[in-house]
Amino acid sequence: MRGLVLLGAALALAGCAAATAEAPPTEAIERVVRDYLVKHPEVVVEALRAMEERQRAAEHEQARAAIRARQDDLLRDPASPVGGNPQGDVTVVEFFDYNCPHCRRAAETVARLTEEDTSLRVVYKELPILGPDSVLATRVALAAHAQGKYLELHRALMATTEVLTGPAVLEIARGLGLDAARLEAEMGSAEITAAIEKNRALAQALGVSGTPAFVVGTDLVPGAIGLEAFRETIGRARQR
Repeated sequence: MRGLVLLGAALALAGCAAATAEAPPTEAIERVVRDYLVKHPEVVVEALRAMEERQRAAEHEQARAAIRARQDDLLRDPASPVGGNPQGDVTVVEFFDYNCPHCRRAAETVARLTEEDTSLRVVYKELPILGPDSVLATRVALAAHAQGKYLELHRALMATTEVLTGPAVLEIARGLGLDAARLEAEMGSAEITAAIEKNRALAQALGVSGTPAFVVGTDLVPGAIGLEAFRETIGRARQR
């Protein structure tokens, strides 16, 4: 901030000097600014950093407002599967894509959290953004929800290391005892299409631009964060 204060003082002095100088005021001020920035380039860095901080703060508050306005969609949408403790006092809402490697790492963290925190509720928001294979994986997973085995399939899909195509997902589902014929018949239903589109619209409203992304309380947490950082975020939400 010191550099910006000094620049402001220089501009004020330049304005006063320009009132009595022969050069036009604008030209005099531009010369003072240019000379000052050449001698003190760190002021530019400071100004850019301040602008970025203001922008982040504005985006954060905008996301919080959207979260408060969309509580039903986030927490109580019957089309979104629920894990952990369904009556938990803190809910983690997770947006993810099965073919996203960062989501797979984050899934391990979420699984660890639900094991150690028996008061944690998790809402799964399928957000297939990595192409047709991801959409097919999402459709099969949501169809598995009707057979009562969504969480089993979700964990199995997140544990894979290969790109998940439609046939690969169905093969994994068969191995878990799911009715593959029923999955294929239901995965293209209007209800599943509507659930995917609703998740996409919700993500856009919250400013979610990639996966994974989490909503914890009124906080939007983009990207995969570490276990300890996640614990702290949940702790803050629990104290509110």
